Amino acid sequence: MYPLLRSLLFRLGPEASHTLALEALKRTHRLGGARLLCRRPPLLPRRVMGIDFPNPVGLAAGLDKNGDYLDALASLGFGFIELGTVTPRPQPGNPRPRLFRLPRAQALINRMGFNNKGVDHLVTRVRRARYRGVLGINIGKNFDTPLERATEDYLICLRRVYSLASYVVINVSSPNTAGLRDLQHGELLDELLAALKAEQKLLTVQYARYVPLVIKIAPDMNEAELELVADRLLAHGIDGVTATNTTLGRQGVQGLPHAEQAGGLSGAPLQERATEVVRLLSRYLHGRIPIIGVGGIVNPEGALQKLRNGASLVQLYTGLIYRGPALIGESVWALHEEALRGLGTSGR
Repeated sequence: MYPLLRSLLFRLGPEASHTLALEALKRTHRLGGARLLCRRPPLLPRRVMGIDFPNPVGLAAGLDKNGDYLDALASLGFGFIELGTVTPRPQPGNPRPRLFRLPRAQALINRMGFNNKGVDHLVTRVRRARYRGVLGINIGKNFDTPLERATEDYLICLRRVYSLASYVVINVSSPNTAGLRDLQHGELLDELLAALKAEQKLLTVQYARYVPLVIKIAPDMNEAELELVADRLLAHGIDGVTATNTTLGRQGVQGLPHAEQAGGLSGAPLQERATEVVRLLSRYLHGRIPIIGVGGIVNPEGALQKLRNGASLVQLYTGLIYRGPALIGESVWALHEEALRGLGTSGR
C-alpha cells in the first residue's frame, strides 16, 4: 500500500507531504490503526549505554523535531525514538524551498537549518505523551548564537531535557547552520565536551539518574580527523557517538535534478560513506564507546552493514520516506535472523 501512498504524497512539495504524512499517521494512531501499517518486529533486546532497547532499530532525529508526533511514531515498532534537533529559542530555519527529493537515487537534500518550536515546546509535548520507551533528544544551538557562546545554548537545552531523556545527542555536525561543524574540532570541541560532562555530573546528582551524552558527527571528515575526534571523545568520557549526519558530498547523485542544491545529502548515496565512518570509528574507539549507525539505510542489508562494521544500534530517516514503515520491521527481522545464525554458528 505504501508505494501508492508515496506516489500521492510525492505530488506535493516535500515539506507539505512531510506534514501531511505525519498528521495522517497521528490520526490513524488515535483511531487505533497505526499497527496495521507495518509488520510488528520481534523483540531483539540490546543493552547499550546502560539502556535497555527492545530492538536496535530507531528513528533518527529530524523527522519529528518538536515531539508533536511522538506517540504515533512509537506505534510503528521502533526500538527507540530520537526527537529534535531542538534549540533554546524557536526559530524558523532557512528560507524555503529547503528540502528536495532525488527519487532516482532514493535521496534527499535538505538545508532546513534547525527549524523548530524551541526546547520548551518539546518538553511540554514529551510530558504530555504516553510513550515510555527509549527516548533520545537531539540538541543544538540557535543560528544567531556566536560559536564562542555555543556552549551556553547546549547547556540550556541539556538542563531542560535531562529529566525526560533516555540519552541526549549533541548535534555539532549539521551542515545547515553556519560554522556549526567547527565545533567538531580542536579547542572548541574540548571546551564543549568538558562543559557538558561537568553539567551532566551535576544533573546526575540533581535528578538521581545518569543520562548518557552522545555526539553526532559528520561523514565528511577524513581518517585523521576521525581519529582525533575519537581521541577527544575517549578523553572526555563521552557515552556514545552517532555516525553520521548528512553529507556535503554529491557522490552518486551527479547530474540528477536538484543535485546542485546546497544542503546535506541523505539516503542511499550516503550508505557506503556512513558505514565506512562507523568502521573507522569502531577501530579508533576500541569498543569503549558504542556507535549509533545512521545514514543511507534504505533496506535491511543497510542496517546489517552498519552493525557488522561496529555499530551497536541503527537509525532510519530517508529510507522511511522511500520505503515506508515496513522498513522498520524488515530491518529488525533481518537483524533477528542474523543473530540466530550467529547463535547457530557459535553452538556448533
